[in-house]
Amino acid sequence: MNLGRLVYIVLFFPVVLFAQDPGYSQFFANPLHLNPAFAGTSELPRAVANYRNQWPQNGSAFSNYSVSYDRLTQNLKSGIGFQLYYDREPNSIVNTTSANVAYSHHVQLGKETFMTLGLQGGLMVKQFDLNQLVFPSNIDQISGVITGGAPMTISNDRKILPDFAFGTVGQYREVFWGASVHHLNQPNESIIEGDQKGRLPMKITIHAGARSKNFHHGLLSREYKLSPNILYQQQGSFKQLNLGIYMIEKAFVFGGWFRNNLDKRPDAIIALIGLAREKFQFGYSFDYTLSKLSNYSYGSHEISLTFFMNVKRKRVIQNKLLVPMI
Repeated sequence: MNLGRLVYIVLFFPVVLFAQDPGYSQFFANPLHLNPAFAGTSELPRAVANYRNQWPQNGSAFSNYSVSYDRLTQNLKSGIGFQLYYDREPNSIVNTTSANVAYSHHVQLGKETFMTLGLQGGLMVKQFDLNQLVFPSNIDQISGVITGGAPMTISNDRKILPDFAFGTVGQYREVFWGASVHHLNQPNESIIEGDQKGRLPMKITIHAGARSKNFHHGLLSREYKLSPNILYQQQGSFKQLNLGIYMIEKAFVFGGWFRNNLDKRPDAIIALIGLAREKFQFGYSFDYTLSKLSNYSYGSHEISLTFFMNVKRKRVIQNKLLVPMI
């Protein structure tokens, strides 16, 4: 039995382990996934595509795909966004597809202080391939032969669940911050008949950062900006802290992050390179695993593409939030 099957055996016993959301390393390059309040925080309509290949090994990996679109409304006080998301776990034993709509309202609190409140709602579909699941009771302890079916009553191999989120983003001058709560209704993902312990825990995210003025102190031949950021996420008993910084040198973006799973051990170092133009943005990042999982994970690769559409508005948008480029 391979490691992937062992993992999924555990997943079907929610008393032992609760489900968690997949995460992206390029947090701000997938704005609606991070916080629904980011809807409409770009001056131009924005289309984003994201791909993440996590722990690739022999062609079997955790793969995530996401596409989204958001824009400001005509009155410039609110934004609307749409996102489609697909997550494939190793051997396609569990596949998740979701579709969400986000709405945000923008408020200018002062001359240089802004805030956005966002709501998100949609549907999540989880598909289970029960034919690939192996339980301990199916294995003959002497011969190792696998026989029999699931040792419990399975209600369905597909779950269609409503899902809701709330978030807020604020800015004062060059400093920005935000918080979001996903899975407000804690949908029940369990396919075990009568089970009430398979609810997806709420995911809490808190993030903050700043963008410096232009520097030119001999380090580079041209001016550059620095953008330090911090991000904390908690879902159930899982807690994670991310610390990092971006360096923006005209069209080029470089970044480095340290990710730490609290109460456990350091998780990964993330390196990022990117290109940011007026109508186009590209980012590539690699996660180097620091824990013993490195013998199995082979790191993680992530790619983001952002397109800004139409032409710039004739008048400057006064309540435009400053957010990281990638």
